[in-house]
Amino acid sequence: MGVYLGFILCRNKSLVVCIFIMLVLGCLIALIPITPMFDDCLDKKLSGLNERKIKEKAYQKEYDEGKHKLAVLVPFRDRFDELLEFVPHMHKFLKKQNVNHHIFVLNQIDSYRFNRAALINVGFREVCPQCDYIAMHDVDLLPLNPQLSYGYPEKGPFHVASPQLHPRCNYSTFAGGILLIKREDFQKVNGMSNKYWGWGLEDDEFYIRLKEAKLQISRPLNVTTEKTNTFRHMQHDSVRRKRDKTRCFNQIQLTDDRVLETGLNTVSYNLTEIREMSIDGDRATVLNVKLHCDKLLTPWCECNSSNQSAH
Repeated sequence: MGVYLGFILCRNKSLVVCIFIMLVLGCLIALIPITPMFDDCLDKKLSGLNERKIKEKAYQKEYDEGKHKLAVLVPFRDRFDELLEFVPHMHKFLKKQNVNHHIFVLNQIDSYRFNRAALINVGFREVCPQCDYIAMHDVDLLPLNPQLSYGYPEKGPFHVASPQLHPRCNYSTFAGGILLIKREDFQKVNGMSNKYWGWGLEDDEFYIRLKEAKLQISRPLNVTTEKTNTFRHMQHDSVRRKRDKTRCFNQIQLTDDRVLETGLNTVSYNLTEIREMSIDGDRATVLNVKLHCDKLLTPWCECNSSNQSAH
């Protein structure tokens, strides 16, 4: 009997010890941090989200603190030879003036006719408010005279390529080539009209917008160079890359039928890709853009021989 009771007591003792050990192990396990195991689907979603964020940030460059921020907006299509010269030249030119800048190439990749104004609107929407002023800049026009300032246009739009200095355009209301404008002034006039498909006239309409908004355009003064040596205007291959001056449907009446509602707030597009490029060590950001065309409003975004207007 005594042996039996002793056995019972020993067994009960072992049970108590086992229960105690289990409780201790349970507490220790509860204290160990557990890493969640994501399934493949969730992993892919997170990876896609991170890639999208990286893509969105790719062209949002950090500028020097305390300086004005210039975005050089370059409407572009099939001008690679000019671009190879433009990027290094402009970086060197602007660095000498200590201008805080970044170059954005707005590459139109759709099948419609070239639309310089709409591309500038796209560029503004995509890169500002990172910038506080922009340069609307032709890729084939290189400034040569360091007296041409690209500084912040405090007093209003500043036309670098003034008609007195531009090698080809000399009419008094010319506002194309190179124009600097503050972010708030560009917003005030709702950007540029999106109705100008093909070459020319969009900058003339923009001049009217600035004038009606009472924004006075200023131009370089006391420049010691002339039309022949202030800029380098790179020559186009008139056979391989002919300027699209065709007018079709009722496109000729555009300037007489101005619609101020079209502009920065109505430009329609897809930003398909953002690429960083380097030419001789000088960086630029390329935005591949597909513009949309409402053919009820601007059927001349496409032209053929049957719908061309008489000049």
